[in-house]
Amino acid sequence: MPTITFASSKGGCGKSTAAVLLASALAERSAVTLIDADPNQPIVRWSKRPGRPKNLAVVGGVAQDTLLDAIEDAEGKTPFVIVDLEGTANLLVSQALSRADLAIVPLKGSTLDAIEALKLVKFITQQERAYRRDIPYRLLFTQTPPAIRSRTLKAIEADLLGQGIPIFGTALNERDAYRAVFAIGGTLGTLSLDEVGGLEAARTNADRYVAEVVRALKALRSAA
Repeated sequence: MPTITFASSKGGCGKSTAAVLLASALAERSAVTLIDADPNQPIVRWSKRPGRPKNLAVVGGVAQDTLLDAIEDAEGKTPFVIVDLEGTANLLVSQALSRADLAIVPLKGSTLDAIEALKLVKFITQQERAYRRDIPYRLLFTQTPPAIRSRTLKAIEADLLGQGIPIFGTALNERDAYRAVFAIGGTLGTLSLDEVGGLEAARTNADRYVAEVVRALKALRSAA
């Protein structure tokens, strides 16, 4: 029963999009609880539109004093728990990381985002010491060009890997379909070509991302 957190020290990095794509895909095979701990509640708003998977429960309105209760309650009800955290590093984020089987840190392919991601990695390391447990994490590049990876992105990725920072091999591309999920509702599976272009490419990209997350969870479980 893995608990997966999405954390970032800044907003606008595609954190909620990555969480919804993963939760929606996992809900096709199992029950999932998606906890929206972002003060802006983007996932709660998405969940009120038509098309949310029946196997996907969305919990919002959590605060610092209720987050752990919400996670524990969800862990007792569904095999997968996903937590979308606010774009900062604070006690609420610390509490969620203490329960994480995998922390995913989204970032765009910019130097500023890489610096902020490294701050979050340092924060995770501090929480490992505080809670006396390993907190596995992976960085996830988001909003990348679908066709050509820029020199800047390649250089940032190489620098992070050189520092021993684990990164998902699949990046979430910049896709209209991902924005359409939040604007129209539902999932990539319920959208139609009449509503958005490039849908099949978006589905393929998302499937590869989800498959890599699942492989990471299995590898971590085997190692444990």
